[in-house]
Amino acid sequence: MVQPGVEAPPAVSPLQAERFRAMRRQDPPAARFVEGILAGDRSLLSRAITLVESRLPAHAAQAQEIIEGCMPHSGHSIRVGITGVPGVGKSTFIEALGMHLIEARAQKVAVLAVDPSSQFSGGSILGDKTRMERLSAHLDAFIRPSPSGGSLGGVTRRTRETIILCEAAGFRNVLVETVGVGQSETVVASMVDFFLLLMLAGAGDELQGIKRGIMELADLLAINKADGDNKDRANAARAEYQTALRMFPPTASGWQPRVLTCSALTNTGIPEIWDAVVDHHRLVSRSGFLRDRRQAQLVDWLEAAIADQIQDAFRQDASVAATQDSLRVQVRDAAVSPSKAAAELVAQFLRNRRECP
Repeated sequence: MVQPGVEAPPAVSPLQAERFRAMRRQDPPAARFVEGILAGDRSLLSRAITLVESRLPAHAAQAQEIIEGCMPHSGHSIRVGITGVPGVGKSTFIEALGMHLIEARAQKVAVLAVDPSSQFSGGSILGDKTRMERLSAHLDAFIRPSPSGGSLGGVTRRTRETIILCEAAGFRNVLVETVGVGQSETVVASMVDFFLLLMLAGAGDELQGIKRGIMELADLLAINKADGDNKDRANAARAEYQTALRMFPPTASGWQPRVLTCSALTNTGIPEIWDAVVDHHRLVSRSGFLRDRRQAQLVDWLEAAIADQIQDAFRQDASVAATQDSLRVQVRDAAVSPSKAAAELVAQFLRNRRECP
């Protein structure tokens, strides 16, 4: 006779099971999302961002309604893009800056952290919350890691929309941390008010460490890890970069880019960096440059949205997809050139559009 053993615990805890059930529930209407975001409901804010980032056609209309509802309540934050090569300490720096805003300035901060997506699986680690332990635990901070999804420019295809939602939720400081993989990081400059470039000292020839294109976009260069034995090298690098910046033409805003040193590890130099951000925001606000820049950014957003929607419609066209499979084989076997195959696919797509009632 088999004796009854100890009852096995459930594979999923009751709390986790309830979370799974909640995830499967139908999303509330767009108006409820907007109402919750304006009231500061982080759960609805997160779910709204997920809808906005979704590539599913079924989510597109609702996501657009949410954005339209939030836009009149946006535009009141300081938007800062932060980039730099891997290993420069972006996450540590952003946590130090975020804690400074919360503790020293009593301000809320949203961090939009972009992680690179795998070219093989499409997955992403999304580990910024674990790298920003103190900031992620604070009630006045909101950290949203998102996969780049293959988008160039160090940002996601929906970073602009996410900024709008965070501003509507009451965050007056929005920090956009880019992937940090190279020259394509310049796209973030078309989404923010202030572009901060993190640098390292002692990593080789300072003026060859980063190309002129991205330096010309920077409103501030911050030499990070200026502590311990590296402090003197950081000061020397600061002088070199400051000299280099003087060779660039004047900025359209009238702002003179600055070079500062800091240590996110010891929290030195962080207040001075934010003072520079505030000085810049005050200057461009008074001159009207900020208004003009944001208007131009809206036009950039329009162009990007057109390209995204055309691309989505192209990929969702069933007959194009069928022809594309055949053409891929021909391109692979060098039977047809990629440009000719692309022209055929686009022509077919346009024919299908004209034939639609």
